[in-house]
Amino acid sequence: MENHEESNKKESGFRSYLKTIKDFIYGFTVYELHVEHRREKGYLERLFMLIVFGDLLGLPLFPPYYTLRILPFVVPSIKKWKMSVLRERDITDLAARDL
Repeated sequence: MENHEESNKKESGFRSYLKTIKDFIYGFTVYELHVEHRREKGYLERLFMLIVFGDLLGLPLFPPYYTLRILPFVVPSIKKWKMSVLRERDITDLAARDL
């Protein structure tokens, strides 16, 4: 019984070692690309929401019929979108992106 528990400990230690190496290689190679992709996706989502639901902010850009057709799909994210668009920004926000 002890031999079986000992082999499980070794196996879990080996798996954690492999996971650490995998995470290191991921961070070393493609992590920045992944972060940049998520940032661009957020920008495009905010732009889409602005075009479609700009009338919530006073910018009527899209006919209401299409807005109502898309509304059920975006209801969960409207509050977060409004907060991100209406958030005050300063010069340090622009500089923090490039760091």
